[in-house]
Amino acid sequence: MARYGKKASKKVKAAMRERKRGTLKSGGSGKKVKSRKQAIAIGLSQARKSGAKVPAKKRSSKKIASRKTAAKRSSAKRSSSKRSGAKRRSR
Repeated sequence: MARYGKKASKKVKAAMRERKRGTLKSGGSGKKVKSRKQAIAIGLSQARKSGAKVPAKKRSSKKIASRKTAAKRSSAKRSSSKRSGAKRRSR
């Protein structure tokens, strides 16, 4: 089974053409894109927005680890707030 759809390849192809002409600009800063990899990334993100068949972005291990620790912290806060609420009611 193919990972990328036809629409995705068209978007990447268009982004590559723009890069060669020197008209492709990055979203955040608006600077001209010179990198081939960045042009591909822009094409894929445009394809995702338009609903083309493109795999989801890979998440870094740092982000995943920080989410896990954040989840642990929030669950600890919830349990402590439940305990304090129980103490108040008993009085």
